[in-house]
Amino acid sequence: MSRLSLVKSSQPAELLSQLNSGQLLVVDSRRRNGLIIYKRYHAEFAGPGAAVGGFFDVGTQRTIPVGDLALIAPEKYEQRQKAYSIRRHWIRLTEQLTENPVPLQRAKMLLAQFEHYFDADTVDSLPDDALANLVGVLPSTIRMVRRPKAVKQRQLVSVG
Repeated sequence: MSRLSLVKSSQPAELLSQLNSGQLLVVDSRRRNGLIIYKRYHAEFAGPGAAVGGFFDVGTQRTIPVGDLALIAPEKYEQRQKAYSIRRHWIRLTEQLTENPVPLQRAKMLLAQFEHYFDADTVDSLPDDALANLVGVLPSTIRMVRRPKAVKQRQLVSVG
């Protein structure tokens, strides 16, 4: 695969244009990175190794890089097929979280998954609405799940 330059969050218009053009790219599988892709009524997460762009993401309205995002252009048919398979895997993982009928539980499970994979600063930097759109909850539900952690940290600081 040919390596593209890092896609920094300072270039969101260029990334959005690439995704909507139908060009197929792959999230670098050698990094802890990914991309939250806003569709019309929901968002999807494409993690390491996943295909982005192509037929998957025509109509993307906004993106949020997660971690130190790097995208690669697949050169071979096998690389593209593997990337499609990995993208379906990430979609299925998110779908499993949404099967829980309790919104607060969906939010907790999503945050736990992201905190397991990414460092706390990366997860804390993600907007509430981006996370909420991944599992079909309100941004206020994400804030409710995040709040106890922030309250606990403030209590520790005031005690110490």
